[in-house]
Amino acid sequence: MRKPAPSAELIPEFLRDLPEIDLPFPGARGWLLQGEEHQVVLLECNDPVEVPEHAHAEQWEMPLSGNVVLHREGRSEEHGPGQSFLIPAGVPHAATVRAGYRALIVFNERDRYRAKEGT
Repeated sequence: MRKPAPSAELIPEFLRDLPEIDLPFPGARGWLLQGEEHQVVLLECNDPVEVPEHAHAEQWEMPLSGNVVLHREGRSEEHGPGQSFLIPAGVPHAATVRAGYRALIVFNERDRYRAKEGT
């Protein structure tokens, strides 16, 4: 029996049925669970992604697979599976996302991302 691809194991099909979000990065996909005041995003990056510096409301992120290097306040910190991190509201940050990264991200705002049209 063929083993499923890692992304299929970490993000099951029923979660992939959630609305897909519109991301400006090639090689990155995300699915949205929308709350009244928060968003939960399941992120999948099959290619490396450079996220330019930006700021927004509070963000909590839990890597599920792969690694991300978070750049903020003049330092860089690498996070892998199970190493959650918090970005306080308004703190400028950037990221270097390694290929194969999967994460669960919670935003303390309701409109960080929008669903793609038709999803």
